[in-house]
Amino acid sequence: MRVAALATPQPDEAALVAGAKSGDETAIRTIIRLHNQTLFRLARGIVSDQEAEDAVQEAYLRAFRNIGGFRGESSLKTWLGRIVINTALERRRRERPEHVIPFPPANPSPDPERSMAHDQIRQMLEQAIDELPPLFRGVVVARLMEEMSVEETAQILDLKPETVKTRLHRARALLRTAIEKRLGAVIGDAFPFGDERCRRMADRVVERLRGEG
Repeated sequence: MRVAALATPQPDEAALVAGAKSGDETAIRTIIRLHNQTLFRLARGIVSDQEAEDAVQEAYLRAFRNIGGFRGESSLKTWLGRIVINTALERRRRERPEHVIPFPPANPSPDPERSMAHDQIRQMLEQAIDELPPLFRGVVVARLMEEMSVEETAQILDLKPETVKTRLHRARALLRTAIEKRLGAVIGDAFPFGDERCRRMADRVVERLRGEG
Protein backbone atom coordinates (compact mmCIF):
# COMPACT_ATOMS: atom_id res chain seq x y z
CA MET A 1 0.00 0.00 0.00
CA ARG A 2 1.32 3.42 -0.97
CA VAL A 3 1.75 5.73 2.00
CA ALA A 4 1.25 9.44 1.38
CA ALA A 5 4.08 11.70 2.47
CA LEU A 6 3.26 13.78 5.51
CA ALA A 7 3.43 17.54 5.04
CA THR A 8 5.72 19.42 7.39
CA PRO A 9 3.45 21.13 9.90
CA GLN A 10 3.62 24.91 9.86
CA PRO A 11 4.28 26.60 13.20
CA ASP A 12 1.16 28.18 14.71
CA GLU A 13 1.52 31.95 14.35
CA ALA A 14 -0.44 32.77 17.48
CA ALA A 15 1.73 30.41 19.52
CA LEU A 16 4.90 31.90 18.06
CA VAL A 17 3.74 35.43 18.86
CA ALA A 18 2.80 34.39 22.38
CA GLY A 19 6.21 32.81 22.79
CA ALA A 20 7.98 35.91 21.48
CA LYS A 21 5.98 38.09 23.86
CA SER A 22 7.20 35.96 26.75
CA GLY A 23 10.80 36.16 25.50
CA ASP A 24 11.01 32.57 24.27
CA GLU A 25 14.16 32.44 22.14
CA THR A 26 12.99 29.39 20.20
CA ALA A 27 9.87 31.26 19.08
CA ILE A 28 11.91 34.32 18.17
CA ARG A 29 14.37 32.25 16.14
CA THR A 30 11.51 30.49 14.37
CA ILE A 31 9.88 33.78 13.42
CA ILE A 32 13.18 35.06 12.06
CA ARG A 33 13.75 31.88 10.06
CA LEU A 34 10.26 32.01 8.57
CA HIS A 35 10.43 35.64 7.48
CA ASN A 36 14.11 36.36 6.74
CA GLN A 37 13.89 35.94 2.95
CA THR A 38 10.77 38.04 2.55
CA LEU A 39 11.97 40.85 4.79
CA PHE A 40 15.39 40.98 3.17
CA ARG A 41 13.88 41.22 -0.29
CA LEU A 42 11.49 43.96 0.80
CA ALA A 43 14.38 45.95 2.25
CA ARG A 44 16.60 45.19 -0.76
CA GLY A 45 13.98 46.75 -3.00
CA ILE A 46 14.67 50.03 -1.22
CA VAL A 47 18.36 50.07 -0.25
CA SER A 48 21.62 48.34 -1.15
CA ASP A 49 22.60 44.82 -0.08
CA GLN A 50 24.45 45.59 3.14
CA GLU A 51 21.99 48.32 4.10
CA ALA A 52 19.15 45.84 3.54
CA GLU A 53 20.71 43.28 5.85
CA ASP A 54 21.25 45.92 8.51
CA ALA A 55 17.69 47.19 8.03
CA VAL A 56 16.27 43.70 8.58
CA GLN A 57 18.27 43.27 11.76
CA GLU A 58 17.17 46.66 13.05
CA ALA A 59 13.57 45.89 12.10
CA TYR A 60 13.65 42.62 14.03
CA LEU A 61 14.97 44.43 17.09
CA ARG A 62 12.21 47.00 16.83
CA ALA A 63 9.59 44.33 16.29
CA PHE A 64 10.56 42.09 19.18
CA ARG A 65 10.99 45.04 21.51
CA ASN A 66 7.42 46.06 20.70
CA ILE A 67 5.87 42.63 20.08
CA GLY A 68 3.43 43.35 22.90
CA GLY A 69 1.76 45.84 20.59
CA PHE A 70 1.00 43.21 17.95
CA ARG A 71 -2.75 42.55 18.15
CA GLY A 72 -3.14 40.18 15.23
CA GLU A 73 -5.18 42.66 13.17
CA SER A 74 -2.95 41.72 10.22
CA SER A 75 -0.66 38.77 9.62
CA LEU A 76 2.70 38.75 11.37
CA LYS A 77 4.40 38.91 7.96
CA THR A 78 2.48 42.07 7.08
CA TRP A 79 3.30 43.64 10.44
CA LEU A 80 6.99 42.80 10.12
CA GLY A 81 6.96 43.93 6.49
CA ARG A 82 5.72 47.39 7.42
CA ILE A 83 8.43 47.70 10.07
CA VAL A 84 11.25 46.66 7.73
CA ILE A 85 10.04 48.95 4.95
CA ASN A 86 9.89 51.92 7.31
CA THR A 87 13.35 51.05 8.59
CA ALA A 88 14.75 50.73 5.07
CA LEU A 89 13.18 54.03 4.02
CA GLU A 90 14.82 55.73 6.99
CA ARG A 91 18.15 54.26 5.95
CA ARG A 92 17.69 55.33 2.34
CA ARG A 93 17.21 58.91 3.46
CA ARG A 94 20.55 58.67 5.28
CA GLU A 95 22.31 56.51 2.70
CA ARG A 96 25.16 58.06 0.75
CA PRO A 97 25.18 57.44 -3.01
CA GLU A 98 26.99 54.24 -3.90
CA HIS A 99 27.23 51.68 -6.65
CA VAL A 100 24.61 48.98 -6.89
CA ILE A 101 25.46 45.85 -4.91
CA PRO A 102 23.81 42.67 -6.25
CA PHE A 103 21.46 40.38 -4.39
CA PRO A 104 23.08 37.34 -2.76
CA PRO A 105 23.83 34.75 -5.46
CA ALA A 106 21.62 31.74 -5.95
CA ASN A 107 22.97 28.25 -5.29
CA PRO A 108 25.86 27.71 -7.70
CA SER A 109 25.43 25.36 -10.63
CA PRO A 110 27.92 22.50 -11.00
CA ASP A 111 28.41 23.51 -14.64
CA PRO A 112 30.68 26.60 -14.74
CA GLU A 113 29.41 27.80 -18.12
CA ARG A 114 25.78 27.48 -17.11
CA SER A 115 26.58 29.09 -13.79
CA MET A 116 28.15 32.05 -15.55
CA ALA A 117 25.16 32.45 -17.86
CA HIS A 118 22.77 32.21 -14.90
CA ASP A 119 24.73 34.84 -13.01
CA GLN A 120 24.67 37.16 -16.02
CA ILE A 121 20.89 36.89 -16.28
CA ARG A 122 20.45 37.36 -12.54
CA GLN A 123 22.72 40.39 -12.47
CA MET A 124 20.97 41.86 -15.48
CA LEU A 125 17.61 41.52 -13.74
CA GLU A 126 18.92 42.90 -10.45
CA GLN A 127 20.41 45.93 -12.18
CA ALA A 128 17.14 46.53 -14.01
CA ILE A 129 15.21 46.36 -10.72
CA ASP A 130 17.70 48.65 -8.99
CA GLU A 131 17.23 51.23 -11.74
CA LEU A 132 13.46 51.31 -11.33
CA PRO A 133 12.04 54.40 -9.63
CA PRO A 134 11.82 53.76 -5.87
CA LEU A 135 8.01 53.83 -5.99
CA PHE A 136 8.02 50.74 -8.21
CA ARG A 137 10.74 48.60 -6.64
CA GLY A 138 8.79 47.60 -3.56
CA VAL A 139 5.82 46.52 -5.65
CA VAL A 140 8.05 44.39 -7.90
CA VAL A 141 9.69 42.69 -4.93
CA ALA A 142 6.42 42.00 -3.14
CA ARG A 143 4.33 40.91 -6.12
CA LEU A 144 6.84 39.22 -8.42
CA MET A 145 9.60 37.96 -6.14
CA GLU A 146 7.63 37.18 -2.99
CA GLU A 147 4.39 36.40 -4.87
CA MET A 148 2.27 38.34 -2.40
CA SER A 149 -1.33 39.11 -3.27
CA VAL A 150 -2.38 42.58 -4.39
CA GLU A 151 -4.16 43.09 -1.06
CA GLU A 152 -1.18 41.98 1.03
CA THR A 153 1.19 44.13 -1.02
CA ALA A 154 -1.13 47.10 -0.53
CA GLN A 155 -1.14 46.55 3.24
CA ILE A 156 2.62 46.23 3.53
CA LEU A 157 3.38 49.22 1.28
CA ASP A 158 0.47 51.28 2.64
CA LEU A 159 -1.05 51.69 -0.83
CA LYS A 160 -4.44 51.26 -2.42
CA PRO A 161 -4.84 47.96 -4.34
CA GLU A 162 -5.47 49.94 -7.53
CA THR A 163 -2.16 51.75 -7.03
CA VAL A 164 -0.36 48.42 -6.63
CA LYS A 165 -1.81 47.18 -9.92
CA THR A 166 -0.91 50.39 -11.75
CA ARG A 167 2.64 50.49 -10.44
CA LEU A 168 3.21 46.82 -11.24
CA HIS A 169 1.99 47.33 -14.80
CA ARG A 170 4.32 50.29 -15.30
CA ALA A 171 7.21 48.49 -13.60
CA ARG A 172 6.82 45.48 -15.90
CA ALA A 173 7.03 47.77 -18.92
CA LEU A 174 10.15 49.50 -17.60
CA LEU A 175 11.80 46.17 -16.77
CA ARG A 176 11.00 44.78 -20.21
CA THR A 177 12.58 47.81 -21.89
CA ALA A 178 15.67 47.73 -19.67
CA ILE A 179 16.24 44.00 -20.17
CA GLU A 180 15.78 44.22 -23.93
CA LYS A 181 18.48 46.89 -24.05
CA ARG A 182 20.85 44.70 -22.05
CA LEU A 183 20.21 41.56 -24.06
CA GLY A 184 22.24 42.86 -26.95
CA ALA A 185 25.36 42.77 -24.79
CA VAL A 186 24.92 39.16 -23.67
CA ILE A 187 23.10 37.47 -26.53
CA GLY A 188 26.39 36.14 -27.88
CA ASP A 189 26.89 34.22 -24.65
CA ALA A 190 23.63 32.28 -24.95
CA PHE A 191 23.82 28.46 -25.04
CA PRO A 192 27.44 28.42 -23.86
CA PHE A 193 29.69 25.55 -24.83
CA GLY A 194 32.96 26.64 -23.29
CA ASP A 195 36.32 25.05 -22.67
CA GLU A 196 35.22 22.69 -19.91
CA ARG A 197 32.27 21.32 -21.87
CA CYS A 198 34.43 20.98 -24.97
CA ARG A 199 36.98 19.00 -22.98
CA ARG A 200 34.31 16.68 -21.62
CA MET A 201 32.90 16.16 -25.10
CA ALA A 202 36.32 15.32 -26.48
CA ASP A 203 36.94 12.88 -23.62
CA ARG A 204 33.67 11.08 -24.28
CA VAL A 205 34.27 10.82 -28.02
CA VAL A 206 37.80 9.53 -27.56
CA GLU A 207 36.62 7.02 -24.97
CA ARG A 208 33.91 5.73 -27.30
CA LEU A 209 36.38 5.45 -30.16
CA ARG A 210 38.76 3.47 -27.99
CA GLY A 211 35.96 1.08 -27.18
CA GLU A 212 35.34 0.49 -30.86
CA GLY A 213 39.01 -0.10 -31.74
